[in-house]
Amino acid sequence: MNELENYIQHHFSILPDDCKKVAELFKTETLEKGAFWQKSGKYCDKMSFIQEGLLRVFVSQGDREITQWIATPGYFVTDVSSFLFRNTSRFNIQALTETRIFTIDHQQYINLGNLVPKWNEFEKLFITKCFVTMENRVFDLISMSAEDRYKQLFEQNRELFNLVPLQYLASMLGMTPETFSRIRRKMIS
Repeated sequence: MNELENYIQHHFSILPDDCKKVAELFKTETLEKGAFWQKSGKYCDKMSFIQEGLLRVFVSQGDREITQWIATPGYFVTDVSSFLFRNTSRFNIQALTETRIFTIDHQQYINLGNLVPKWNEFEKLFITKCFVTMENRVFDLISMSAEDRYKQLFEQNRELFNLVPLQYLASMLGMTPETFSRIRRKMIS
C-alpha cells in the first residue's frame, strides 16, 4: 500500500478493495523545481496527492504575488472552484522543489461514483474537511496577531522555514516580509 492508499484509507474509512480501485486511477508524476502544475486563467482538470515535495499556490496581482498556501506531502492540491465547478483557475500552482505526486484527471474523478458506490459519502467528508481547514485558517487570520500566526506555523510546519523562501511564508500568513523578519528575529533571540 502506497502513501496515497494509506491516506485514503485513514481519512475516509474506505474499504481496502475500494481504496485500491480509487488509487489505481491516479498516475504518478514528477514535477521539476519551478514547473507549473496549474496556471491561472486555465481550467484545472486534475487533482493531485503530494507524495514528496512542495507546491506553492499563489495569485499574481500587478507587480506582486500573494501566496495562498504551501501544499506539503500527505495532502491533496487542486483549484477546487475550477476543478469542481469548471471555472477558470485564479491560482498558479508551482513546484518549489522537485515534487512527486499522484494525479487523477477530472473525468476519472467524476466517474468515481460509478466505481465506488459510497463515493458520494467519502467526497462529502473530504470536502467538509477542506472547508473546516479553510474556515480555521480564515478565523486565525482575523483573530490572531501576526506573532501568534508565525508561532503557529512554526510549531506545525517547522521544516517550511528552511525549505521555502521566507517572503512566501510571510505572504501566506498575511504579513509583510519586514514584519515576518522582525518577528523571526524576536523568536530567535
